[in-house]
Amino acid sequence: MTSRSILYIGGTGTISAACVRRSLERGDEVTVLNRGSARRPLPDGVREIVADVRDAAAVRAAVGDADFDVVAEFLAFTPDQVQQDLDVFEGETGQYVFISSASAYQKPPRRLPVTESTPLRNPFWQYSRDKIACEDLLVAAYRERGLPVTIIRPSHTYDERMIPTLGDWTDIARLRSGRPVVIHGDGTSLWTITHADDFAVAFAGLLGNPAAIGDAFTITGSHAPSWNQIYGWLADAAGVSDPDFVHVSSDAISAFAPDLGPTLIGDKAHSVVFDNSKVAALVPEFRTTITFDEGARRIIQHYDAHPDEQRVDAAKDEVFDRITAYARSAG
Repeated sequence: MTSRSILYIGGTGTISAACVRRSLERGDEVTVLNRGSARRPLPDGVREIVADVRDAAAVRAAVGDADFDVVAEFLAFTPDQVQQDLDVFEGETGQYVFISSASAYQKPPRRLPVTESTPLRNPFWQYSRDKIACEDLLVAAYRERGLPVTIIRPSHTYDERMIPTLGDWTDIARLRSGRPVVIHGDGTSLWTITHADDFAVAFAGLLGNPAAIGDAFTITGSHAPSWNQIYGWLADAAGVSDPDFVHVSSDAISAFAPDLGPTLIGDKAHSVVFDNSKVAALVPEFRTTITFDEGARRIIQHYDAHPDEQRVDAAKDEVFDRITAYARSAG
């Protein structure tokens, strides 16, 4: 296996931290560029460059004349941020890898499973539209100038610190205190959920791979339980045998909590499963090894071992009470 020099822009987030670890396991030389306020500790062997990633001059000064086989961008969300990357790194790296989002795929999806040829269109969520615009910029650069770009579309990817529910730890606290927990819809829609360690296997396998240049890949795995199963596994892991689940339409939740609207109507309200055969053809070792029954246990174990991270959001707690009262009065 050939060692590669990889620059991770980010490197301490839910997805990127796992990818950094995987790259190290593969024997790569790993450098991380971020502001230095690490969300997760960096493993031994990683070189850290501290700079404001939104300041092109600071990035140029920090990177200097270092050469990287791959630049993996986890912190760009708008076309101007991607353009800054191109101003700094184009012509200086053999592969620019952009983290887009599977939420960019057509919503609601007309056909399942979703593939890389599914149209990109999400009229409900600005985040997704911005990611599509970033992809448009990169595809144009590939077509016009031969930019060595690879686009990655993850869906809901988690680790032991990321609780994949509407209320995060607030939901766990409500479960354990016997209070109702809100689930969108009737809870039967299917949702693809991927552990970051599984995602990292596919991601690292695409780095430095000539067959990945100029192309886009979905990386999600094959695990697609229902939302009732997801919440149920969390309840089981939290030691709650008879959870009080309240099912409420996504539209109603959005009316009470407008900040939740785009992620529900623009993504989670729909059953979404993906075809990962394209990435698996290039990275045959990629597969789902951690399903969410195990993932839920890891999440609860982490938070029980770190009570300082058990933060209840008072505003969400209050709005969940109001949503529950509305649902039960309407029912």
